[in-house]
Amino acid sequence: MPLPEEPFETGRLFTPRVDRYSQIAVRTNRYSVPVRLIGKRVRVVLHASHLAVYDTGVEVARHERLIAKGGCRLDLDRCLEALIRKPGAFPGATALERACSAGKFTPIHDDWWAVVVMARGDTAGTRALIKVLLLGRHVSHEHLVAGLAMALRSGALTADAVALKARKVA
Repeated sequence: MPLPEEPFETGRLFTPRVDRYSQIAVRTNRYSVPVRLIGKRVRVVLHASHLAVYDTGVEVARHERLIAKGGCRLDLDRCLEALIRKPGAFPGATALERACSAGKFTPIHDDWWAVVVMARGDTAGTRALIKVLLLGRHVSHEHLVAGLAMALRSGALTADAVALKARKVA
């Protein structure tokens, strides 16, 4: 979505810099943005119920606004590019915990990940899982989970195999 012509009419405007964790601070809260924006300034339009983040006039993130002070709204999908380079950070990632509690990272994900780690080791297994999670950008969550379940039953341990199974379900 393009940046509103008059952002002050629709919300309050901020221009925070994206930190090394791919997050911005708006008022007293933190929100995740795409990794590619680390070090850049972005424009944020803060509305009563949500905030929208823009880079060069293009919306790159939208979050439900946090009301309490000191909160953090992290989206696992926005962290995946960084985590694929550092897969050891994935198991303890705050975004992973939040994805689990929101139902975006299911027991099926966890079971498939455990099997892949046993077969390939921690680093390669975690990278395979991250590649599967990146599929979620192109495949619906329900189809991805069904594809993971089918892959788990058949012993398919690659992201490509999961993608094929998810497309069959779709």
